[in-house]
Amino acid sequence: MIELGTLLAGPFAGRLLGDMGAEVIKVEAPGKPDPLRDWGQARFEGRTLWWPVQSRNKKCITLNLREPRGQELLLELVRVADVMTENFRPGTLERWNLGYEQLAAANPGIVLARISGYGQTGPYAERAGYASVAEAMGGLRYINGFPDEPPPRAGISLGDSLAAMFAVQGILAALYRRDVLGGDGRGQVVDVSLMEASFALLESTVPEYDRLGVVRGPTGTGLKGIAPSNIFKSRDDLWIVIAANQDTVFRRLCNAIGRPELADDARFATHLARGDNQEAIEGVVAEWAARHDAREIDRLLNDAGVVCGPIYTVAEIFDDPQFRAREMLVEHVDSEFGPYIGPGIVPKFSATPGAIRWSGTWEEGSHNEDVYRGLLGLTATEVDELRKAGVV
Repeated sequence: MIELGTLLAGPFAGRLLGDMGAEVIKVEAPGKPDPLRDWGQARFEGRTLWWPVQSRNKKCITLNLREPRGQELLLELVRVADVMTENFRPGTLERWNLGYEQLAAANPGIVLARISGYGQTGPYAERAGYASVAEAMGGLRYINGFPDEPPPRAGISLGDSLAAMFAVQGILAALYRRDVLGGDGRGQVVDVSLMEASFALLESTVPEYDRLGVVRGPTGTGLKGIAPSNIFKSRDDLWIVIAANQDTVFRRLCNAIGRPELADDARFATHLARGDNQEAIEGVVAEWAARHDAREIDRLLNDAGVVCGPIYTVAEIFDDPQFRAREMLVEHVDSEFGPYIGPGIVPKFSATPGAIRWSGTWEEGSHNEDVYRGLLGLTATEVDELRKAGVV
């Protein structure tokens, strides 16, 4: 797989595929590396801790795609690749004579995943796009937060990550169609929009507006009409999620909190009734939770089969045995500052588990020799001449 582009969406798709075992070749412009190498406010020994995780399992090469020889070399890589990803503004590859037509001429089986703010077509196609705006225009931002307050964002680049995951789904589906369903060996373009990736998560809001004129808005810490399902503060001032809106689970909750009669109370006996009386039933749960410590709530309700769990900080994630048991806190080894803990691999495969083969490397073009000489068969002299000419 060849990864073009910088920062988040495209490179996150490359990381996900690399975690699953793909050979990922990350292309950076000589002297103009991916800005993610320096992004992130936290520093350890002068280095950001975002880059080495995002670029794990990737072979980093330099290649100037604005130069004709650089374009030729990319096409040589395409000939031996299955997938290429890019997250430039639409039209950029075409200006470099590297559009899908040229790629498919070099390798008819290539799958090209294109990630952009608004997609490759439509009146907004050429706009620059960031996750913050994609989440806003895709509808996610408006339904987040509390009524009559400014709509907040999540503390991550959610739109980028969603687009990357949709891109990976599209890539795998296109490869399956190429190699199994279609049987013709031809690839295709996978066109992913950050805005559409955000929009895809809106559940029933679209038909609700179309048929009923309902504009769903923010509901704070819970969902309107879904009760009891909210956050509740424990006696030791910790927040815990209790989600018992399903009838059978609600009955278990009633028994666990010593109020079995509530399960047969007409105000709370059904899902719809509890939604109509949301404030009342969640008030009962809140009063009960306030008399117990968070650990006790977690133990009592989980033993009773009620869905609940604490709201974790990353420090509490580190202390939770489930994350360790599932290998979601995994040691990486950085070439400059040694071992550190990074996130594990999702999903888990029984027969072909992924692996973190190496942490992201810091030297620009650290795998030039491996790729240009080992994969493309260039000589050391040829690689040195390309370097001097500013091509690699």
